[in-house]
Amino acid sequence: MQKQQLHHIFPKAVHYDPDWVRKHSMGENVLFNLESLTKSLNLKPGMRVLDLGCGKAISSIFLAKEFGVTVWAVDEAIPASENYERIQESGCDKTVIPIEADARALPFAEEYFDAVIVVDSYTYFGTDDKYLPYIARFIKPGGYIAIVDVCFRSEIETLKDVPSFLRKDFQSYWYYVHTINWWKKLWEKTGLVAVEVAEELAEASLVRTEYIRDYQQKDETDAFAKALEHDKDNFISFFKLIGRRTQKSVYLQDYKEQNKK
Repeated sequence: MQKQQLHHIFPKAVHYDPDWVRKHSMGENVLFNLESLTKSLNLKPGMRVLDLGCGKAISSIFLAKEFGVTVWAVDEAIPASENYERIQESGCDKTVIPIEADARALPFAEEYFDAVIVVDSYTYFGTDDKYLPYIARFIKPGGYIAIVDVCFRSEIETLKDVPSFLRKDFQSYWYYVHTINWWKKLWEKTGLVAVEVAEELAEASLVRTEYIRDYQQKDETDAFAKALEHDKDNFISFFKLIGRRTQKSVYLQDYKEQNKK
């Protein structure tokens, strides 16, 4: 029954070798989350897409194969040469370009991309109030920034709000996780994007179940999967947030002052 459900809900992702996906996902199944995100995103062949925080680049390979877009696969932690090997093996060396770069120091022209997609990594750098203004510079007016990540059902304002099952690991792994509404407000107040989608994944329960199942079959410790396993009230979930770039100009004081020197 579970297998039939996966085929129905993730018809694209299930065509990829599950062992390959599991091996190269840095957390939950990256293709499940990505397919859920792309159901709300109008990607067309020929678009230029930045896959930011791409990890081992299987999300980039998926985007190129399934949507015919050209993808710049950017990650700081995974060497570009390693990702290039996977890209070549997948037959995507003409449509996926691997780059090793910091999310805060990107080597691209302004208004270069039709879409910026971030799967399971935006929380690591995007909580900074100035990050959306930074990344928005690289998106064409009318283009998209789309993220999928982990969220809480209610905001944790102080340590007193932390659920008991999270207290041990909260200050190491969870203090930068927020609610969907927190993210929506963070983006909207800049005026740089019009938020078109801000919602929990319809497939969140299935993503959670599969993540826990994979974790239970491994010998490795995974703080996120462990927390999901102990989260009996579904306090933790997964969400998608999609913003369409407005015509508003970006003002970055730090960036302007740096370029005056």
